Amino acid sequence: MNRKEKLNRIYLILLSLFVVMLGYGILLPTLPYYTERLALKDNLDTNLINFHIGLLTSIYPLFQLLFVVVWGKLSDKYGRKPIIIMGLIGFVIMQLLTGLATSLTMLYIARIFGGIFTSSIIPVSNAYLSDITSEKRRTKIMAWSGVAISSGLIFGPVIGGFLSQTDIHLEYSTGQLHLDRFSVPFLFVAIVGLIVLFTVMKWLKNTVRVHKPTTKKTPFRFIFSNYFIVLLSLSFVLQFVVTLFETVFSIYGKDELGFNSNQVGIGFMLCGSVMAVLQPIFATYGEKFYSAKKQIALGLSISGLSLIAFPFFKNELFVYGLIVVFAAGGALVTPNLLSAVSLISKNDTGRNISIQSSTNSIGQILGPVLGTWLIAGGFYYPFIITGSIVLAAIGLLFFYKNPP
Repeated sequence: MNRKEKLNRIYLILLSLFVVMLGYGILLPTLPYYTERLALKDNLDTNLINFHIGLLTSIYPLFQLLFVVVWGKLSDKYGRKPIIIMGLIGFVIMQLLTGLATSLTMLYIARIFGGIFTSSIIPVSNAYLSDITSEKRRTKIMAWSGVAISSGLIFGPVIGGFLSQTDIHLEYSTGQLHLDRFSVPFLFVAIVGLIVLFTVMKWLKNTVRVHKPTTKKTPFRFIFSNYFIVLLSLSFVLQFVVTLFETVFSIYGKDELGFNSNQVGIGFMLCGSVMAVLQPIFATYGEKFYSAKKQIALGLSISGLSLIAFPFFKNELFVYGLIVVFAAGGALVTPNLLSAVSLISKNDTGRNISIQSSTNSIGQILGPVLGTWLIAGGFYYPFIITGSIVLAAIGLLFFYKNPP
């Protein structure tokens, strides 16, 4: 494979990652408004609207967690390309179902369907990149994978907020499908996804990971050191809090601050932008000033205090400023945790990172559910309680000692 062909394959994979995360980002600022509209149409109790927002947010990573291993095994057997294509087909269908939904039931079906199929794209795409790159360039190409994912989270909320606020007066129904201005963001990303799908089908070459037959049986068991458990606990707390914040902020912006979906989208864009820019900077230069342990402690302190302060400020600029501070704290913690996990064992790096990823998924599932439950008591509770949890997690660093 020559250099030009390899680069073309890499670009196609990065494009696939970008469009999937673009779809995820588009939903963030519009989900509360969309859910409210469908709930009112179904004559549901308005007190349950926030509960459904949390459940709709959680159900997506739940089904991703359940099916990610299945897709990984199928990609080892049949190659990466057909699994990526199936994921993109599922992604397009999910966006169409979401945009044309006439009931909360259809929205749940779309989220479940999307969780099942899109769970194949990120891990299998990263496996494809791993297949076609040398170990020397592996870290660099995985960093570009992270950039593609972060870029989707930066542009998605802005596009979703803007398109849902357009003056396009659409109103068309047929059978169980309904089209209006809230459908526009999802139809837009479905069309983009369809273009990427056809491009991948035509130009991406398949790659199969070849395993040499062996008679040696490896026991399927994990031995967790105390150090690894601390890292997993910190990873869980961070992902739990980030996902809870994403869910609660969208509701808080709509109900308490009176933000429209465009203003909520700007908040998410700022959060994604800060994390995308600062993570590689902290990962590259952070240890010149502080050890990984001190960086994690500082990041947790910054994020925790900003969360506690969040409900006390109503001014739009102050709210955006606190989001930037919160994201900066997260950017200090994330790369140090990932690096620490990858360095535990050279022989089990992939396994360890997969376990960390699964831990993150559990946090993504629980965060929105607990967040929307706490909102019932008032908007102060989710921010102050989760901020306190983050600060309390600093105590775990007492057990944070490098493995021998």
